Formats: sequence, structure tokens, C-alpha cells
Amino acid sequence: MATTQNCALIVGVTGMAGLSIAQALRSPTVQRGPWLIYGAARRPKPTWFPSSAVDHYITFDAVNFDETHTTLSPLSSQITHVFWAAIHVGRTEDDNIKVNSAMLSNVLKVLTGHTQPNKVRHVTLQTGTSQYIDLVYFMGFADSAQHKPPFHEDMGRLPYPHFYHVLEDMVKSYGSDLTYSIHRPSIIIGASTRSVYNFLLTLAVYAEICKYQNAPFKYPGNKYTWEHFCDMTDARVLGEQHVWSATNEKAKNQVFNCTNGDVFSWRKMWGVLCEEFGVEFVPLDEGGGLFDLVESMKDKGEVWDKIVEEKGLVKTKMEEITCFVAFQYVTRFNFQMVNSMNKSKEFGFFGYADSFKTVRFWIGKLRDMKIIP
Repeated sequence: MATTQNCALIVGVTGMAGLSIAQALRSPTVQRGPWLIYGAARRPKPTWFPSSAVDHYITFDAVNFDETHTTLSPLSSQITHVFWAAIHVGRTEDDNIKVNSAMLSNVLKVLTGHTQPNKVRHVTLQTGTSQYIDLVYFMGFADSAQHKPPFHEDMGRLPYPHFYHVLEDMVKSYGSDLTYSIHRPSIIIGASTRSVYNFLLTLAVYAEICKYQNAPFKYPGNKYTWEHFCDMTDARVLGEQHVWSATNEKAKNQVFNCTNGDVFSWRKMWGVLCEEFGVEFVPLDEGGGLFDLVESMKDKGEVWDKIVEEKGLVKTKMEEITCFVAFQYVTRFNFQMVNSMNKSKEFGFFGYADSFKTVRFWIGKLRDMKIIP
């Protein structure tokens, strides 16, 4: 049995956020340390995952209650904090709601059903700043005056189903038995082959294929996003915010945006990406129509296989590590994707990062991990 006062269960530990949460818990400056850390994922530990990040790596399918119960019930007398960084992205929002709510419900039921009073005290729930937009600008559901950027935590929910709402309501339903904090990152930038929306790895794969085929590295978005502002979230800042909220009484039962605290234009960021990937900068073609990245990449899986083989990289499949549809979607907004960090700062969290340095740092990490050349 563990004698450590605080015991963390990180669900989704192999994703960009999950790994950064584990590393934040290892920080010598973290409050209430040291921590005993269980890292959970659906699949076995990937070769690039640092063994020192967690004390115990466990696997189970959280959708399956029996499997979840078998794995977690022996740990229910130890785990004090749940860090939720898992996500399922299905074909429909009904599917998203069904699967994501089942996963969280199963984990919490097991951990709160075996010890009285509950050993687990706090849940950090990761959702996203897409809660403020999603279909709002495309289907006209929301009051445009209410949902103009910069987006802030007090904005009301958009009037259509979203799995984020269901997960939030679930953690809130435990009342005084369990405190929570909800974290809404923007575009997460980190290093993992197991994250659904990994824009940096998507761009890296795209750039390497362009370089391999001597093709231009074109921007797939519109003139608006090329010139106007956007924000992003360094996975390290996100991990720090999760841990801060779990160890700070003032942050309990609160919702926080999480971004780097600065903004960038894709025009400027495209130049940084070109420098890092060694491809020529191609200005936006304002008169030629939008470049369809999704269509361009749909048959490039074999090209990526060749790059992986020739460069001796970690074995990956292009379809599993990229999100061309999501990236193209974000680069075609007609509004500035900017989220306020004022509430976080008012509550005492001052984590920040330079977004251009963020991109350079994580490209270096992806190379160190042999995921990209």
C-alpha cells in the first residue's frame, strides 16, 4: 500500500495533456508533493513514453464498466485526485456524448463506490475552448453579441447538445463529496502520437511529405485567419494549470480557460514552421481559391510510410497521428480565436508561454522522440 498522501490517476496519460500533467506533478515546486502517480490509457505504453513520468502505467477500456472496475477497484483506497485528459471523438455528437460520459461515469463510480467517505477528493476535467464556438458561427445558433471574442468562462452554453456539457454536469453532480476544476485549452501544442487533435504533428507530417515530394507547403485557410489573431496552449502550461487547480483551495469548483496568454497570426506562424521544417515559405494565394489540404493528403499514407522507414522513425500511420480535417476547419474561421486568461490570473495562476517558442520547443521534442525527422 502506498504511504504517499496524494495519489493521482491520470486518465489519458499518453496524450499531450496527460503526459504534461504527469510531468507537472513531478515538479519539485508542486504543492502537496510528492505524488504517487498512476497513468492510465486504453493501449499499452508506447516506446517513446518516458517511464519516469508515472509510478504505475495501467491499461483498461473505460467504456467497459467491468474492465474499469477490475482495474481500479483495488486502487480506490489510494487515489485522491483524478486528472481527466481522455477523449473519444465519434462520428456524431450523440456518439461523443454516449462514449465520453460512459468513460467518466465508470471511473468515478468505481472510485467513489468502494470507500466511505470517498478517498478521491478532486477531479480536474479537461474540455476545451471550442465550447464557445463549434457550430455557432456556421449555423447561427447563438447570440452573436454574447459569443464574440475574446471568449471567457462566464459565457452561456450554446443551445445544442455537446458532450462537454454532459461531463461538466456529471462532476458537478457529486456535490460536496467531490470538488472539481474544469480546464478549457485552445489549440494544444505538445508531443504525442496518441492525441486526437494534434495540430503540430499534423503540420509536421504535412511538411515532411511536401519536402519528400518537392511540393509547396501551402496554407489551407482563408485570408481572415492568415492575417488575424489566434491563440494556442502549450501542453506544459496546461499540465501546470491542472496541478495548480488540484492543490489550490481557491480554484475548487471553478472553470478556467487555458492558453499561452499571447496571440499570433497564422501568417507569422507559417514562417516559423517553414524555418523549422526546412520548406519554402509560400504566401497565401488570395486569388486562387482555398487550398484543400484534406483532399491533398488523402492518398499520402504510403509516402509517410516511406519517410518513417527511411528515417528510422517510430512506427506510425499517417491516419492515426494527423487531423487534417480539424486543422483545415480552424484555419477557415471568420473570427479571431482568442480566449481570455483574466479569470485564471485573478485566481492566482500565472502560467504562460511564448507561442512561437512553444512551437519550436515541441518540434524539437518530436524529433528527440523520433516521431518526426
